Amino acid sequence: MIAAIVEDLGPWNWVVLGIILLTLEILLPGVFLLWIGIAALIVGALSLALISAAFWTWHLQVLVFLALSLITAYAGKRIMSSREAESDLPLLNKRGDQLIGRIATLTEPIENGRGRVKLGDTMWRVSGPDLPAGAKVRVVGASDPDLELRVEPG
Repeated sequence: MIAAIVEDLGPWNWVVLGIILLTLEILLPGVFLLWIGIAALIVGALSLALISAAFWTWHLQVLVFLALSLITAYAGKRIMSSREAESDLPLLNKRGDQLIGRIATLTEPIENGRGRVKLGDTMWRVSGPDLPAGAKVRVVGASDPDLELRVEPG
């Protein structure tokens, strides 16, 4: 019974499925249903062109749809990943990186490679050579928990 229903569907059902998937992409954006919808539209167009061909059975249509879904999803991923724009604020959520190059005075000495410095209104953990409190230092790097410092002459 299911096979009979699938055989009677015809090419327009692929077009309708493609339109439904494209509509769902608009409602639920994620740029994935777009590529499957395009694959369904391609199979619909092929079905319209090959409607009288004996070899164009529903089995072959489903296989072509699955293959085209994989191909269009892969191509879509390649297209979308190549379109990633450079941010005009690359350090927006990298607070430590924003401080690189700043000069500060140690508020606590660096002992055993660890100390603290105040930059702005924030106390930062720092790593660097052992230095006394009050030494001028320059921020030369930032790792996850610490700022990396270098002695600033003067």
